[in-house]
Amino acid sequence: MKKTWLIRAGVALGLGCAVAMPFNAQAEPQWKMAAPLPEAIGELEAASVNGKIYVLSGLNNQPGVVTPAGHNWAYDPATNAWTNRTSMPVPAHHIMVATLNDKIYVFGGFVRPPSVLAWQPIARSWEYNPAADSWKELAPMPTPRGAGAAVEVNGKIYVIGGARSNKPGEDGAPIPLGSTDQLVVGTVEEYDPATNQWQSRTPMPTARNHFFADAVKGKIYAIDGRIGTVFVTKSDTIDLVEAYDPATDRWAYAGRAPTTRGDVTGEEHNGLLYIAGGEFQDAERKMTFWAVEVFNPATGGWSTLPHMQVARHGFAAAFIGDKLHVMGGGFQSDGMPGVDPTTATHEVIDLAGE
Repeated sequence: MKKTWLIRAGVALGLGCAVAMPFNAQAEPQWKMAAPLPEAIGELEAASVNGKIYVLSGLNNQPGVVTPAGHNWAYDPATNAWTNRTSMPVPAHHIMVATLNDKIYVFGGFVRPPSVLAWQPIARSWEYNPAADSWKELAPMPTPRGAGAAVEVNGKIYVIGGARSNKPGEDGAPIPLGSTDQLVVGTVEEYDPATNQWQSRTPMPTARNHFFADAVKGKIYAIDGRIGTVFVTKSDTIDLVEAYDPATDRWAYAGRAPTTRGDVTGEEHNGLLYIAGGEFQDAERKMTFWAVEVFNPATGGWSTLPHMQVARHGFAAAFIGDKLHVMGGGFQSDGMPGVDPTTATHEVIDLAGE
């Protein structure tokens, strides 16, 4: 991360006060508001292609609704405006997204089955071409699942973790809301866009969902997440960091994150991993996070950025240049009857301090 700011200790004034005095640097970067999403919604994913951000998916999570929206919105920082693009062919929530060669790849997620309030994992896979605003269906994943992560390394895409049905012989059976009849998985499946084929790889040691994953120098890092179930009301969160090397097909322990949280979002930038927001529940607390933590895989060390203005989970995040954008999500943990905590707010922080 660029060290574009420094603050030195304050000096004593006549009244005995101390103030922070900047020197030889710009002020610490701060979050600023940008154009909000077209509507307030959560369970989003984002990808940046050719200087624009594409925000996909969404879940209308009001009580009794629980319906995936299938949104596809494009943000242009030059105009600070959003436009509607062609919606997802099969609306799903908790999808897994990666980019390669200016295309956006979308895997799995959950759909709403007919006549029942449930999350139904699917295996369908898609390629979205932003230049043509068109979708193409790909070979399905071997394992239907949602709430995992997809990461591109050296032209291959690795779909990792998530949750599926625990019904024998029916991985894609509906999971009723709040049900524990499900299986959180460490499944790793490699997709080759050149051949449109899949192959199984070594599973992640710690099965989890709602975690963050991205790659630095050819290795994938899985950080935080939920274990137990995909539903926050019946799950636990972890602070574990595990690293996967696709070249050797091996996983290794890589440390602990400063904060235990699930439903986190972030992205890699200049060899660092930025992890933001998240959600946590137990018998005493029901909350979201606004912390932004930065992991340096080269050293194993952690640092922080100023926290977001709005604590949130289930939101979208993407870099354009040195600017990190966060969009949408819920400002309170889900599961309160009659309460919809979703937001359309869109924040941006410029790491270059411009």
